[in-house]
Amino acid sequence: MASTLHADPTLEEIRAALAPLIAANAAFDGFSEAALADAAARAGVDADVARLAYPGGGRDMVDAWFAGIDGAMAAQWPAEKLATRKIRERITTLVEMRIDLLAPNREALRRALALLALPTNVPFAAKLGWRAADLMWRLAGDTATDYNHYSKRAILGSVYGATMAVFLNDESEGHADTRAFLARRIDQVMRFEGWKHRRAATKVERPSLARFIGRLRYPGR
Repeated sequence: MASTLHADPTLEEIRAALAPLIAANAAFDGFSEAALADAAARAGVDADVARLAYPGGGRDMVDAWFAGIDGAMAAQWPAEKLATRKIRERITTLVEMRIDLLAPNREALRRALALLALPTNVPFAAKLGWRAADLMWRLAGDTATDYNHYSKRAILGSVYGATMAVFLNDESEGHADTRAFLARRIDQVMRFEGWKHRRAATKVERPSLARFIGRLRYPGR
């Protein structure tokens, strides 16, 4: 594969350019020194320079690959393109786009998730999951700043993680079983969200003890 890097790339540019090549190797070598060395050779990058682009080793390689997936998803489905769809359809579209982007390197995804599942990497894995969920919600047009901002991302992160677990072992045509699972999970989430909104709309204001005592003290108010 010919290098797409210009004559004097930055480390960040090298990191981004090598990430998909490393992922292609990771099915056999994992996110390892061997995968990085081969990717660097294919891209015409000095191996020592390539190592500098991933100071955290394997987990930095996974980070860069997932960042590339985030970018490709956003490029394919920018917010203005999704705006005409219902929220349910926006989220479904974005998760399914990620499935399509990850499908060619499904074994690499298995290796990546195994690496992130190591006890020392769990906080880092949570950070990457949050980043993906946050981007999907922002592309879907979410502007919440209260606790809903966090709850929406936590719920979507859970749905996405469960969907990826199904995807890893899905041998159905076009990953139909994964897509069906995703549809069911999103339907459950939307029902719950609808229940929350209905409950909030019909909630009867509870009597306030402070107001009651205040009226006893100041009956004219």
